[in-house]
Amino acid sequence: MDFDLSGYLSTKRLAVDNTLDEILNGFEKDQRLITAMRYSLMAGGKRLRPILCIAAAEAVGGKEPEVIYTACALEMIHTYSLIHDDLPAMDNDDLRRGKPTCHIAFDEATAILAGDALLTLAFEVLAQPSYQIKNIADRDYLSVIHKISRAAGCQGMIAGQIRDIQSEGVAINLEELEAMHQAKTGALIEASVLAGGILGGARVEEMDGLAQYARNLGLAFQVTDDILNVEGDPRILGKAVGTDHYRQKSTYPALLGIEESKKRAKKAVENALKAIDFFDIRSEPLRQLARYVLRRKQ
Repeated sequence: MDFDLSGYLSTKRLAVDNTLDEILNGFEKDQRLITAMRYSLMAGGKRLRPILCIAAAEAVGGKEPEVIYTACALEMIHTYSLIHDDLPAMDNDDLRRGKPTCHIAFDEATAILAGDALLTLAFEVLAQPSYQIKNIADRDYLSVIHKISRAAGCQGMIAGQIRDIQSEGVAINLEELEAMHQAKTGALIEASVLAGGILGGARVEEMDGLAQYARNLGLAFQVTDDILNVEGDPRILGKAVGTDHYRQKSTYPALLGIEESKKRAKKAVENALKAIDFFDIRSEPLRQLARYVLRRKQ
C-alpha cells in the first residue's frame, strides 16, 4: 500500500497548529506583541521542522505526544528567524507566506520584539515540566535543549546568517557556501530530526543514521530553496523570486548553475535515504519527506 504523504502532512500540520494555538491562548489576546507573534506563527507554512521531529520520533518507536511540544518550539524558532530575516536591516522583504511581513503588518520595533519573544518562548516550552513525558529522562530533555540552542545560536543559524550577509557580492567557493548553509538552514533541520530521535528513544546506530539523513536533507532543502528563488512561482511560494540575484547573494545556482544544482539536490536526497535504509517501515514518512523536498514548489 502506497504511503499517503499528503494525508500525513495534513494530519501533522493540524496537530502542530492546534498545539501552537493552545500555547498562544495562554496569553492575553489583545496585546500587540502577542498579536504580532500569532500573526507570523500562524500564517501557514510547511511546518517541515516540527514534522521532521515527529517523523524521526515515530521512526524509532516514539509517539507524537512525546514530541509535540518540542516540535512546536522548533517552529517558534524557525518563525522568529523568518521575522528577523525579513527586516529592513537584513533581507528587507515585504511578503512572507503570502502575507505582508511582520514589520510591514505592524512596525519594525514590534517585529523585532515578536521575533525575540518567539525565540524565548520556544525555550520556555522546551523546559516546561508540564509538557514533558514522565517516561523520558531529564537528561534527554537537556540534550534536546542543548542541540536546539546550539543549532539556533552563534554556531548555527545566527552564524549562517552573518556569513550570508558578508558573502553578498563576494565570490565564495563551494566549500564556503555549504558551510554557510549548513549553519543557516541545515543546523535547525538536523536538530529537529535529532530531537525527535532522542525523545523517541533511538539507539546509537539509529541516531547516527538520523544525523546523516538530516545533514543531507538540509543540503537538499537549501539547494532547492535557491533554485525556487530563480524559477519558482511567487504565487505558490508566497514570496518574491529573483531576490537572491538582485542582492548578489551566494547561492548554488549562482555558483553551479541550475542543472548542476538540481543534480546536487538529487544526490543529497539519495544520500539521506541511504543513511536510513536499515530502518523499518516506521521510517517511511522520513523517506517520503526527503523525496518531497525535490519536488516541492514552496
